[in-house]
Amino acid sequence: MTEYLNIAGNTIAYDVSGDGPLVVLAHGMGDSRHSYRFVVPALVAAGYRVANVDIRGCGDSSLGWDGYSRTDIAGDLVALVRHLGGPAVIMGQSISGGAATIAAASAPDLIAGIVELAPFTRKQSVSLGALLRVKRYRAGSTHLGMTMALGSLSAWKKYLDLAYPTKPADWAGELARIEAKMSEPGRMKALQAMCKTAPTDAGAQLPNVTCPVLIVEGGLDPDWADPRAEGEKIVADLPAGLGELAVIEGAGHYPHAQTPDQLLALTLPFLAKTLTNA
Repeated sequence: MTEYLNIAGNTIAYDVSGDGPLVVLAHGMGDSRHSYRFVVPALVAAGYRVANVDIRGCGDSSLGWDGYSRTDIAGDLVALVRHLGGPAVIMGQSISGGAATIAAASAPDLIAGIVELAPFTRKQSVSLGALLRVKRYRAGSTHLGMTMALGSLSAWKKYLDLAYPTKPADWAGELARIEAKMSEPGRMKALQAMCKTAPTDAGAQLPNVTCPVLIVEGGLDPDWADPRAEGEKIVADLPAGLGELAVIEGAGHYPHAQTPDQLLALTLPFLAKTLTNA
C-alpha cells in the first residue's frame, strides 16, 4: 500500500514491507521505486523493514518542488527515516547515491550506513580522450545530453537501452511503465532539473561521513569511462577505513534491477554488520 509523507506542502510516496531494522531504498532520476522490485522481497525475507521511496518529482511523488539537488533529496530521506523511526541504512542509486552521502553526514544519529549504487557523489569532469576512446561512455553522454537539453523521451530510452547491457526478463513491461510515467506532464522537466544539478554538494560531504559505506559500480556503466576508478575516488574521499568498493562485471547503471542476486550477495553481509548494533 502506497503511503505519503508531507514535506512543506509536497508529498513523497513510499511503501513499507517487513519487520526489523530499517532499510530505505532510493532510486535514480527518471525512475521509480519499482526499480527495486527484485531486491525488496529478499531484504524482507532477510529480516529487514524496507521503505521503498519515490524521490521527489518521480513515480507517485508530487511535482512542483523548489529544487531537485542531492541536498534536497537527502532532506527528504532523512525526514522519512525520522518519520519511520531509525536508525536506517540508505541504499541510493545514481543521484540518490549522492543524496545518501549528504544524509549520512547531516544526520549521523539516524543513518547507520549507506550503500551507493552507481552513484554520482563527487565533482565530475569530462575527458575528451575518454569520449573518443570509450564508445559506451561517448554514447551514454550523448543520450544524457540530449535528454537534459531537449527533454527528449526518445533520447532517455536510448540511454536506458545502453545502461542496461542485458535486460531483466520483464524489461518490455518495465520500459512501458517508465515511458508512461515520463509522459506525464512535468515528469520530464523534473528529470531535466536533476540532470542539471552538480554532485559537488555530495562530494563536499564525503569527508564528514562517519558511518560505513559500500560503493557498488557496474563494470559496463556508460556514465563513466572507468566505473571502477570512479568508485575508488569516492572511497578515497571518505575518511580512512569507512568505504569499500565492489564492481559487478557485466552490470550497467542499474545493478539492483539487472543483477539483483549479485547485489544482494554484497549488501546482505554489509547490512547485517552495519545494523546489528544500530
